[in-house]
Amino acid sequence: MTERLSIVHTESSCGWGGQELRTLTEAAGMLKRGQRVLLLCPPEAPMHAHAVKLGVPVEALPIARKNWKGFVALRNWLKAHPNIDVLNTHSSTDAWLAALACVTLRHAPPVVRTRHVSTPVNNRAATRWLYQRATRHIVTAGEALKQQLIRDNRFDPARITSVPTGIDLARYAPRDRTEARRALGLDANRHYLSIVATLRNWKGHTYLLEAFTQLAPAYPDWDLVLVGDGPQRHNLEKLIAKFGLENRVRLVGNREDVETWLNAFDLFVLPSYGEEGVSQSVMQAMAAGLPVVATTVGAMAEAVQHERTGLLVPPRNTDALRAALMHLMDDEGLRHKLGTAGLDFAHQHFGLERMLARMEAVFRSVCSKGEKK
Repeated sequence: MTERLSIVHTESSCGWGGQELRTLTEAAGMLKRGQRVLLLCPPEAPMHAHAVKLGVPVEALPIARKNWKGFVALRNWLKAHPNIDVLNTHSSTDAWLAALACVTLRHAPPVVRTRHVSTPVNNRAATRWLYQRATRHIVTAGEALKQQLIRDNRFDPARITSVPTGIDLARYAPRDRTEARRALGLDANRHYLSIVATLRNWKGHTYLLEAFTQLAPAYPDWDLVLVGDGPQRHNLEKLIAKFGLENRVRLVGNREDVETWLNAFDLFVLPSYGEEGVSQSVMQAMAAGLPVVATTVGAMAEAVQHERTGLLVPPRNTDALRAALMHLMDDEGLRHKLGTAGLDFAHQHFGLERMLARMEAVFRSVCSKGEKK
């Protein structure tokens, strides 16, 4: 019989996006697999409320900052809970707090660091200590992120594993488009270009609006829908008004029924220029059978294979983005072809159980827990 693992996640982030969603999805999945799981995060973090809603055990600690208070709180917590099998860190702040706390304890759990983004890691001695000494194993959200650490930082390849994010393929599955539009109050006779992303600068909404402004006159039957919310909402609303797109662009905020919205759309786009892995919204769109336009950032090309499962364009390039969108808006047959290929690819590579099995293997390898006789 396989022994249960005791897994503790730390997350200092007070934002909400793909990284936080993956962590909670993984935690919930591990609970269903019979593992013991707990999340430690700041009380003000959106993750705390989302964890409670998902039924993921969570405790609040003041770990949003790299300071003495956070260090002492995490160290005291770890000292009071000596039977943890693995500590999984996710952001820079909690990774440092965990590393320093563990190095001062006699019986500290092994640390696994998950790297969700492709932000460059510096080669200072302290950072090398964090990744190569204080951390037992590194997990990346894509092969490109793993190769970046090997190439640029010369980290030990044997201690890095790429585990792409997994999604619920039953939830993000193709459904009847007419029914989805009826449920959302969308016009059954129009076409919809869409993006699902937190309203942050680096998600590229500005470039999308610039491209759509140029496309709108030639495509009067197409509208743009922005699903998500965030710090750039006010600026984007001003830009929409500046471009005169109030009647062609909808901001619908954060949605719990993202799968219904995806099934109502004709085309999905994510013009991100940020240093991310493979966007979960891109994977969700592909799993819903949507054709996708994305940028060549992070590990995105591991999902969106140019002219096979979608189209890729350079980041921060309005002209290239407009041309790719025009190409697909003009060609319903190509949209169907790429959407079908993306759906097949999603079922081969994006399954939630695939991610959970690979993460469990990493956790068992670092804590040397195997089969009990």
